[in-house]
Amino acid sequence: GCGHMTPQPAGRYSEDQLVEQPAIKLFEDLGWNHINAYHEKLGLDGTLGRDNKSEVFLVRRLRAAITRLNSGMPREAIEQAVEEVTRPRAAMHYARANQQILVLMRDRVEVSVRQPDGTILPERLAVIDWENPENNDFLLVSQFWVHSDLYHRRADLVGFVNGIPLVFIELKASHRNLKHAYDDNLLDYRDSVPQLFVPNGFIVLSNGAVTKVGTITSDWEF
Repeated sequence: GCGHMTPQPAGRYSEDQLVEQPAIKLFEDLGWNHINAYHEKLGLDGTLGRDNKSEVFLVRRLRAAITRLNSGMPREAIEQAVEEVTRPRAAMHYARANQQILVLMRDRVEVSVRQPDGTILPERLAVIDWENPENNDFLLVSQFWVHSDLYHRRADLVGFVNGIPLVFIELKASHRNLKHAYDDNLLDYRDSVPQLFVPNGFIVLSNGAVTKVGTITSDWEF
């Protein structure tokens, strides 16, 4: 026998070891950077550059990406694009808000740019480079805190592309029924911190063996 083996501690720790670490490594192997933000330091020069934990866009990274992808654009045009992507959309249904962000990412953001002769003309600024994936900034954040007026939630993994939280991943220890991740976690998050799902493209629920991929409006069977 193996004598007195210490049992694996239950709860977050074992879940983290079994499922989260391999998931993080997979993303790193695919070229994503990784930051564990459990002890996030706030502020412009902080861990993620957020002023507060209700922000779901990483504006520092978004601004840098828009600047890089639209060379020669004046700063005011860049700021207009950042503001349009990140403006609060809490007043509208999150699925409609989600569609707005999708259109901005797909069709570019229209801004008004003052020309050298003083006239103002519309320009379209790219938010994501769809042709050359390597031009984008891929960041996986583990233990990402999101605060709303009433709730504090901590997402297991959030994948940011150019500072936009496109991927939400909820992990369960392998012995836990995956449907719990949907019923207990995802639906709760969607109600309590809805701003995180406005820019979302992919929801991933996984226990390491079985993985489900859906959208913000997908019922469990889809």
